[in-house]
Amino acid sequence: MVGRRPPGGGGAVPAGVLHRRPRLRLGLLLGPPVLWLGVLYLGSLAALFVTSLWSVDAFGGNIQRVWNLDNYRDLATLDVYRTITVRTLLTAVAVTVIDAVLAFPIALYMAKVASPRAQRLLVVAVLMPLWASYLVKAYAWRGMLATGGPLDSVGLSPGYGLAATVLTLSYLWLPYMILPMYAGLERLPGSLLEASADLGASTATTMRRVVLPVLFPAAVAGSIFTFSLTLGDYIAVKIVGGANQMLGNVVYDSFLTGNNMPFAAAVATIPVAVMLVYLTAVRRTGALDSL
Repeated sequence: MVGRRPPGGGGAVPAGVLHRRPRLRLGLLLGPPVLWLGVLYLGSLAALFVTSLWSVDAFGGNIQRVWNLDNYRDLATLDVYRTITVRTLLTAVAVTVIDAVLAFPIALYMAKVASPRAQRLLVVAVLMPLWASYLVKAYAWRGMLATGGPLDSVGLSPGYGLAATVLTLSYLWLPYMILPMYAGLERLPGSLLEASADLGASTATTMRRVVLPVLFPAAVAGSIFTFSLTLGDYIAVKIVGGANQMLGNVVYDSFLTGNNMPFAAAVATIPVAVMLVYLTAVRRTGALDSL
């Protein structure tokens, strides 16, 4: 009958419409959570940037909501902040490179050499450190690096400082590099390795022309985790870093100790800007398209 409502009543969307329009179904399914996360994340970044344009009254310590670039001018002109920024970037690069070098043979063995049962055990072994508290692992490394500790007793402890920070962060973020590499190498057909050997290619040639093109996108994905997590870390630096500071420590000290939230917000925009540049460069290489 003309004008008759479909059964099911009200304003409900008929199931047939959702079945015929998969994009509408996907939009209704993912729209609310994506919108919620987008508002929270992008709104937080917008609030961070706006706060960084404010300043603090030198006498009363009150926030003055007058837009200016004084905080960014201090970051650009004062040598101490330039030094800390460079130190943070170099530490993040060092941690990423060390994790990539350590993760490659582990991921290759897991994906192409180990039996299925051993693969499962190795995946569990890689994930187990993530089940422990971050602080427990950081303080465990502090004990290992301390004077009279296990590493010091055999003459291998670098002491507290920048080297200890790189060593500790490399250990903390290593699983985030192993797992993407393992997933990437697992998709590499074994027949390609056999064909390369049958055609007379050496091991180095096979690695360069067969394995590395498949491994590169996975390594890039892992580097996003290790690089970004190192940029924002400040706890491990306080525990094993000695007198060295990184950007995360400046944010922490400016906000809690110095009661200067606008300057802390300005410092916090540096890792955000660095990661935006890094992700843009990675995207242009096309590495993420093949993940």
